[in-house]
Amino acid sequence: MVSPQIKIIIESALAEDIGTGDITTQATVSPKKKGRAVAVAKENFVVAGLEVFEAAFQCLDKNIKVAKLIGDGRRAKKGDVIAEVTGSLSNILQAERVALNYFQRMCGIATLTAAYVNAVGKAKAKIYDTRKTVPGLRVLDKMAVRVGGGTNHRMGLYDAVLIKDNHIEAAGGITAAVAAQRKHLKRSLTIEVETKNLREVREALACGADIIMLDNMTIGAMKKAVALIAGRALTEASGNVTLRRVADIAATGVDIISVGELTHSVRAADISLKVRGEGR
Repeated sequence: MVSPQIKIIIESALAEDIGTGDITTQATVSPKKKGRAVAVAKENFVVAGLEVFEAAFQCLDKNIKVAKLIGDGRRAKKGDVIAEVTGSLSNILQAERVALNYFQRMCGIATLTAAYVNAVGKAKAKIYDTRKTVPGLRVLDKMAVRVGGGTNHRMGLYDAVLIKDNHIEAAGGITAAVAAQRKHLKRSLTIEVETKNLREVREALACGADIIMLDNMTIGAMKKAVALIAGRALTEASGNVTLRRVADIAATGVDIISVGELTHSVRAADISLKVRGEGR
């Protein structure tokens, strides 16, 4: 059962796609005809978003049934049948694209996240996502990151403090920005500060920042920053993180590696929905 927030997302997508009616399906498929369709993997990937896939059909027709054959977090291989959908064939076809759009994207995110987690290996660093998500789909994007073994950073501007370069510039410096933040806070939250060099790292440390972001630093600079901080704050590597570099970044000793690529430009997994005769 998906949350009300996800249900609203799906219903909006169905309304956008179907509009005044699916004129092709109306002409070619009797509304009384029952059918069966299978979701088939056309490549290898990590499965994520099965509940969303199911809800896309059931938001249109609550009598459609979805049998989940390969669970979230498991790896599908090319040719595997991931799920079986049965019920009104016309409604299955009308919800098909919306269901696949979400499902393919979520599987792609989970697969890329798992690749980053595996690349880090036994290093202590955890792979985090960012707010670089598709507007309106953040809850789905971040759900897929978790399925892939990653960790969610803040969900939005409301649930965590991150003082970035523009805040620092507007406030008149790191010290001023942190002081203003502490004065403003009405509840206990950790304070993270973005830094771009060792001078700023020293200032953020002196201000008592809980997390210090090392933004777009070289591997050598990150090593020096981690040594300077010496456990007095958590460290986060951010910017120019790629699969090729992530193991080297993790080796610097940072606690967190945030990766915008997980959600801002991920390639969707290749999945097809194929009608396979009468429904049961």
